[in-house]
Amino acid sequence: MSNPCALHALFGGTFDPIHYGHLRPAEALAKITGLEKITLLPNNVPPHRPQPEASPTQRIEMVKLAISGNPLFDLDLREMQRDTPSYTIDTLAALRLERGDKQPLAFIIGQDSLLTLHKWHRWQDLLSLCHLLVCQRPGYRSEMETPELQSWLNLHLTSQPQALRQSPAGKVFLAQTPLIDISATEIRTRRHQGESDANLLPPAVSEYIDREGLYQNL
Repeated sequence: MSNPCALHALFGGTFDPIHYGHLRPAEALAKITGLEKITLLPNNVPPHRPQPEASPTQRIEMVKLAISGNPLFDLDLREMQRDTPSYTIDTLAALRLERGDKQPLAFIIGQDSLLTLHKWHRWQDLLSLCHLLVCQRPGYRSEMETPELQSWLNLHLTSQPQALRQSPAGKVFLAQTPLIDISATEIRTRRHQGESDANLLPPAVSEYIDREGLYQNL
């Protein structure tokens, strides 16, 4: 039975492919906040971006290779089993039912996502279900778009990691995670142009991309 005060986090993404820009900030975040577990949630039909180049099966396999042997991470495939757009609020509602009302539950996003959170489906309900852990991203401003949105953020901000364990949801924590300027778009572009992606993603993932012939030269 899980400890009701243990802090678990969810990390959604297309992971096309998964890379160190996903993994290293998440590992740093776990050290900062004391996360016991980070559950990766690959999207099947992302509502806010173009459809992935790799198939769902290929993206799942890349995530498995990337986290193999790392007990911090596990994998939840529920969003891959949907044929409709994956809305974070629906996934969080389902997980909250499974985990109960007392389990502290967090959702990891980047600073870029925080700045556009008001465009998410039912965004104002998110903090009733989870905390938000925000990783720094290079090149993004720190202030919200409007004074109203900034007031909403200020109301929920905490700078104390222990506060994330003292309630199941409702806080926003801005983490000083390392600024790692890697994107899946950059990796795909390098691959399309026949360039190396060394040091951008785990070797096992790079080798899998080679074997599958993914992101080939245009």
